[in-house]
Amino acid sequence: QVQLVESGGGLVQAGGSLRLSCAASGRTFSGYHMGWFRQAPGKEREFVAAISRSGSRTYDADSVKGRFTISSDSTKNTVYLQMNSRKPEDTAVYYCAADSGQKVHIRAYEYDYWGQGTQVTVSS
Repeated sequence: QVQLVESGGGLVQAGGSLRLSCAASGRTFSGYHMGWFRQAPGKEREFVAAISRSGSRTYDADSVKGRFTISSDSTKNTVYLQMNSRKPEDTAVYYCAADSGQKVHIRAYEYDYWGQGTQVTVSS
């Protein structure tokens, strides 16, 4: 089992930048593909970005492509989400998730472990 703790959320103005962190503990970090999801009030949880367990492959949702970057540091058991050029529609609770499957997934139900989430608010 792996425990995930997100940090770095907060209030940022449109156009600004923010970096989220997700610290993993428990089983070997490198055994999981890692993903970021977000959920705005009244909306379903949606995929944001994912990174393979090796760190060699990344996947981004179309809505954040070119603005957000996912990365990982296995020495720190941490995955990051760098968010640039923020928009008000990026406002949501952001969740980190771990997937023990063979492939990198973009659907929330395919992830095994979740963090508690961190609130990100973008003001216009």
